Amino acid sequence: MKKISRLQYITTSAALAEKACSSGIDWIQLRLKNTSHDAYKAIAKDVQAVCKTYNATFIINDNVLLAAELQADGVHLGKQDMPVAEAWKMLGNNFIIGATANTAADVMHHAMQPVDYIGLGPFRFTTTKENLSPVLGIEGYKNIFSTVKNMKIPPVVAIGGIMQEDVKTLMQTGIHGIAVSGIISGSEDIPQTIKSLLQLLPKCVNTDIHE
Repeated sequence: MKKISRLQYITTSAALAEKACSSGIDWIQLRLKNTSHDAYKAIAKDVQAVCKTYNATFIINDNVLLAAELQADGVHLGKQDMPVAEAWKMLGNNFIIGATANTAADVMHHAMQPVDYIGLGPFRFTTTKENLSPVLGIEGYKNIFSTVKNMKIPPVVAIGGIMQEDVKTLMQTGIHGIAVSGIISGSEDIPQTIKSLLQLLPKCVNTDIHE
């Protein structure tokens, strides 16, 4: 079984990963842009060590080769990254593979491949993501779930500028959980922010799209 966490934290450093994991986060995605392979690898090894200490899932953004090299728990693929089918061939079924979606068509496409989870967004404008896709807002999520309601789809994780006050309404659309970055990274009280977010989310369950 592959456990897809309800609260996923996207970060750029081991120090922030440490603060998050020590406060209850059990899923870390490392996302670095415009970074050399060696620099990415060095930071990834440090973040992976943090995740192992706290028994947290370690996901690498975009870089399938690095995920395989370090034996990370998985990889998250953006819309311009390696095709999912190719990533499965390289990594095998023991890895977690997530993929980005912005439309109902994207969700249906990923459901057919399949992936272990879908990062659907952006919810609102965010400065942490380059080449941002059209903002969905709450109505966008409702419309997408309405379109795919008769399909078996992987767990969907909302992403993109999500704030604490958004969580309750977002969870009512049908999403599995949320992926956040700035709300934690920029918090003056990271433990309290994480505690508040976790209280808003249902307890996670094991899920496996390959069953």
